[in-house]
Amino acid sequence: MARMVSSPPLFSVVIPTYNRPQTLIECLDSVCALDAVAGGYEVIVVDDGSHVDLSGIVARYAESFPLSFLRQANGGPASARNNGAAHASGRFLAFTDDDCRPAADWLQHMAAHLNAAPDLLVGGCVRNALIGNIYSTASQLLLHYILDYYQANHHEGTFFTSNNMAVSRDCFLEVGGFDVAFAQATNEDRELCERWRYHRLPLRYAPSAIVLHAHELTLRAYGRQHFNYGRGAHRYHLVRQRYRHNHIHLEPWPFYRDLLRYPYRERTSKPPCLLSCLLGLAQAIYALGFLFEKTKLTAGET
Repeated sequence: MARMVSSPPLFSVVIPTYNRPQTLIECLDSVCALDAVAGGYEVIVVDDGSHVDLSGIVARYAESFPLSFLRQANGGPASARNNGAAHASGRFLAFTDDDCRPAADWLQHMAAHLNAAPDLLVGGCVRNALIGNIYSTASQLLLHYILDYYQANHHEGTFFTSNNMAVSRDCFLEVGGFDVAFAQATNEDRELCERWRYHRLPLRYAPSAIVLHAHELTLRAYGRQHFNYGRGAHRYHLVRQRYRHNHIHLEPWPFYRDLLRYPYRERTSKPPCLLSCLLGLAQAIYALGFLFEKTKLTAGET
């Protein structure tokens, strides 16, 4: 699909997508409704080897904003985001996912931070859009807890999720973009943030830059998600050791204690006791995924 850009925009919004036509429509509807931002924006949708034809869906929006549609063989969201960044013409990259709906003033808040300090990696606030789904609620609650924990412990590091993130394109390319070794949607954003800090570049939280996340989960999908998170965490620690040269360590026990208490502090539509059980289950499955990946890699070395 041809690009419709007369002059370089301020933002390139990069959206990887894979086999989710309905949520992609909802995402692009939200992007259509974004408030105007000085300098404008383009949108780059990257189809990561979907089995369904998404070109017709994307074509509906060709008159709404400057738009590019790229196709690639399935390589994971990290690869798709890098592909979108390589074809971007904006000064800044804004990343979200095909199951997300950015708020109307999303880019305005990102621009306020990046125009003042272009070397920032800015992470916004992600909220659960599926409040009736207890597994989606628990998954988002776990993410909120982890981000709150790291924000309160800066010496431990800070990271943001790639479904609500904005950076300078030049800085992104300079540090090497997302690591495509993370083929699944697990920990590639955490590793990028760690590498960003390693290059002595700053990170900043922008709570007013809001994205709604509509990730439908069943119990089985919830378990698979956290098993894959554990697998990705092991790879993250191995990659991190290449430049940090320190060993894997567990969080102190208050981390896990406070995690189980967290649902009782937060307002949700679901019973906190059930959410607490699901958070504990997620940690157990995460540990299994971590050990599985470790064993798999160790067996491959022998």
